[in-house]
Amino acid sequence: MKILVTVKRVVDYNVKIRVKPDGSGVELANVKMSMNPFDEISVEEALRLKEAGKATEVVVVSIGPAKAEETLRTGLAMGADRAILVETDAAVEPLAVAKILKGVVDAEQPSLVIVGKQAIDDDSNQTGQMLSALLGWSQGTFASKVELGADKATVTREVDGGLQTIDIKLPAVVTTDLRLNEPRYASLPNIMKAKKKPLDKKTPADFGVDITPRLTVLKTEEPAGRKAGIKVGSVAELVDKLKNEAGVL
Repeated sequence: MKILVTVKRVVDYNVKIRVKPDGSGVELANVKMSMNPFDEISVEEALRLKEAGKATEVVVVSIGPAKAEETLRTGLAMGADRAILVETDAAVEPLAVAKILKGVVDAEQPSLVIVGKQAIDDDSNQTGQMLSALLGWSQGTFASKVELGADKATVTREVDGGLQTIDIKLPAVVTTDLRLNEPRYASLPNIMKAKKKPLDKKTPADFGVDITPRLTVLKTEEPAGRKAGIKVGSVAELVDKLKNEAGVL
């Protein structure tokens, strides 16, 4: 069984985000970049399934600029077998990403695609679902546990009411949640080996996908600062303020 895992290069989660002075977007110059945390979990889960004898090959794929090669090599250093870079300097929206990934899936023919439930830069939470629809495959979203059988996967999902366990037929798309696992660290020897591994490079045009943005960002602003809280003397005063000042009752 082959598992395809998507990874995205994003601003490191420890970095304090700064908006450009002209409001055209987020400042990316001289900012530390790393693999999207949800995608790290996806890679780890694929590697654990391989180590358990459920899979024979793990392929990581990324869509982005040439520097995304670093992110793919992190996946290779963790233990992935191969890496594919679909290179583009343009910002690619979730639907275009899903269409490109469909082309990669058609070429690679994996039995399982594991996608981080969302990227921490745009928080879209759309790609996995869109990819499932385009492929006509089963999907298991927000997975906190994945068990593979011969022709099905049992996925425990995190939902508003707690946990939900479903059986989905393979091939399938699974999106990962935070509590699925704890990603491993890549060892120094594996990092050095990963630098020498070749990457399979493609472009969106190779899959016949038009990546022209469908949305226009008018302006990017930092959120307003939080106001200081106040203390109230009684429940009645609290209710009065919630009703007449906050307007939430």
